Amino acid sequence: MCYPDTNIGSNCSFGQNCVVGPKVNVGNGVKVQNNVSIYEGVEIEDDVFLGPSMVFTNVINPRAFIQRKEEFKKTLLKKGCTIGANATIVCGVTVGEYALIGSGAVINKNVKPYALMVGVPAKQIGWVGVSGNTLKFIDNKAEDEFAMYERIENSLKVERK
Repeated sequence: MCYPDTNIGSNCSFGQNCVVGPKVNVGNGVKVQNNVSIYEGVEIEDDVFLGPSMVFTNVINPRAFIQRKEEFKKTLLKKGCTIGANATIVCGVTVGEYALIGSGAVINKNVKPYALMVGVPAKQIGWVGVSGNTLKFIDNKAEDEFAMYERIENSLKVERK
């Protein structure tokens, strides 16, 4: 079933036991593994990977006896990011382009592009490239098959090849 106000792009794949709710946007080339529910308020850009049993929330303080549909918070997953198995994305955050969220992590604040995040709550432990591999810097510069990276203070400058 697909709601009339839900958009799913081309070349997407969905594993077993996946649910896509109303008012959801899923970009092109998105891979959704088994047991993932995508709730109202979630927007997923192109080429995002959602690992098995990862979880989205859509209300900060849910109660079974209080309807809070008007309080749904927007969650945005930017192009090319990866969410690991059993990770939780608390509503209202943005996960930056090509960021990688480790399995079991709990994301409760915005994630920088290319950040490698692990833990509960998640903390940044490094940077990943477009390839998804951890970047190893020499004199604040790194490279993978897709781009060249320069670490400037607490962010990355990326030049695609």
